Amino acid sequence: MTSHDAVLCRHLLRVYDSPSGRVQAVRGVDIAVRTGTMTAVVGPSGSGKSSLLRMIAGLDRPTAGDVLIGGLSLSALSDRSLRRTRHRLVSNIYQQPGQNLLPGRTALEQVERTARRRGLGESDARAMLELLGLEGRLRHRPQELSGGEQQRVAFARGAVGSPAVVIADEPTAELDSASGRAVIDAMATLATAGSTIVVATHDPAVMRAATHVVLLRDGAVASETGDDIELAVIDQSGRIQLPPGVRSWFPEDRALIHVDEDNERVWIERP
Repeated sequence: MTSHDAVLCRHLLRVYDSPSGRVQAVRGVDIAVRTGTMTAVVGPSGSGKSSLLRMIAGLDRPTAGDVLIGGLSLSALSDRSLRRTRHRLVSNIYQQPGQNLLPGRTALEQVERTARRRGLGESDARAMLELLGLEGRLRHRPQELSGGEQQRVAFARGAVGSPAVVIADEPTAELDSASGRAVIDAMATLATAGSTIVVATHDPAVMRAATHVVLLRDGAVASETGDDIELAVIDQSGRIQLPPGVRSWFPEDRALIHVDEDNERVWIERP
């Protein structure tokens, strides 16, 4: 882990028992999330996105492997210490806007409550809401806000006091396109201001706005994209996943590997 990483996942494995047998929801995931970035975790339903986010948030313990948040190993903590650490270092934003806010409290009260828990005050809460374009909604209660405004208040509350990471699971899924765009802009604004956002999503607009995209397939990292370059991921055992369209070129599940050590090149072909 470097000083620039807010999150480091090392060899993560998550196994569930189901009526049909044991299911590997996450298989050997190794990723690093840099501070001040917006990372989108993408992939089809059942690819392991929610399971991965729950482990990063400290809500589920991995079957094997470890998660480091701000350099702190979550696996090394007792259940009680993990709960305290989770409240201090991680904020969760849920998919349905109504799940994120307390009924009867104004937007300012929602954010101020978290700010005080993190040693800050009303001015910090107000500044965070203003940063996300909510200066005209400070005294409004959840029922007086649109879904997009509720989600922006939730992100303001999550990011106030600079926790190590703000995690969101499909935060635009319940919103119309205009409200979704406002929430995406809010996440990008927070990342630019130094917050670290990790978001699971199916939304192409979120993927385009993200600085780092992690593609999961069958519980493993298939590729990572940053700076408009998509990279295949090599796991700790030296395995590499092929892109989905290329996988069909090898119907016998075998390939010839050629190594050019002089030019530091490796390529594969069908046998």
